[in-house]
Amino acid sequence: MKNSKISTTLLILGAAYCLFPVIWVLIASSKSSGELFSTFTLAPSTHLWDNIVDLSTYRGGLYWRWMGNTAIYAGVGGLVSTFVSAMSGFALAKFDFPGKGFVFNVILAGVLVPGVILAIPQYLLLSKVGLTNTYWAVLLPSFISPYGIYLARIFAAASVPTEILEASRIDGAGDWRTFLRVVLPMMRTGLVTVFLFQFVAIWNNFMLPYIMLGTDKLYPLTVGLNSLLNQGASQPAMYISVVTGALISIVPLIALFLTLQRYWQVDLAAGGVKA
Repeated sequence: MKNSKISTTLLILGAAYCLFPVIWVLIASSKSSGELFSTFTLAPSTHLWDNIVDLSTYRGGLYWRWMGNTAIYAGVGGLVSTFVSAMSGFALAKFDFPGKGFVFNVILAGVLVPGVILAIPQYLLLSKVGLTNTYWAVLLPSFISPYGIYLARIFAAASVPTEILEASRIDGAGDWRTFLRVVLPMMRTGLVTVFLFQFVAIWNNFMLPYIMLGTDKLYPLTVGLNSLLNQGASQPAMYISVVTGALISIVPLIALFLTLQRYWQVDLAAGGVKA
C-alpha cells in the first residue's frame, strides 16, 4: 500500500510538471502585454480574444498562413511517411532478401542519429537541385522516418500472420494487392501510432525548416513564432502574440490525439473479446 501511494504521488508530480507550462501559456495568453510583464500571477485575465484578434491581423493574417503551412508539412509528410514505413516494415518483417540484416541495422542506426545532424547535409543536397526555400525542402526529408520503419516492422511481425499471406497468394492475389487489402487493415493500430508520432515530430520541427526556408510565407509555426520572438526585443508587445500563437498551435495536436485514440480503444476492446 505504501509503495502504491508513493507511485501515485510521483505520477501526480510528473503530470503537474508536464502540465504546468501548458497552464501557464493558457493563463499568460489571456493577459495584456502590460499585465504579462508587471506581475507574475496565475490569475487569468480577460484579453484572450483581443490577443487572438491582434495575432490574426498581424501582416494580413500571416499567422494563419504559418498554420496552413504547418498542416501541409505535418499532414502530407506524416501520411507519406506512414505509408513508406508500412511498406518497408512489412518487407523487413515478412520477406527474405540479400542484405536484409544489414538494411535493418542501418535503419536502427538511423534511429539513433538526431535529425539536427542531418539538416545541413540535407540542405546542401537540396540546394544542388534548387529545392531549398520551397515546400519540398521540408516535405522530402520528412518522408523517410527510421523510427517509423522500425515500429512498422515490429507491428507487421506481430499482427500479420504468415498463414494469411500464404492464403492470399493461393487465392491469386499479388503482393501489392495483398499489402493494400490485407496487410494495411491488420496493421491499422500500429500505423495510427506511426502517423501520430511523425505528425507531431514534423509539427514541432524547428531546425530543418529554419535552415531550408528563407521566405516567411513558407514558414511553419515554429519558425514563424521564433521570428515574432526575435522582434520582441524591439517590440515587447510581440511577446504576447508569441504566447497566444503557441497556445493556438497546440489545439490541433490535442484534437488529433482525441480523434485517433478511438482506434486504439477499438482494437484493445477487440483483443479483449478475442481473448
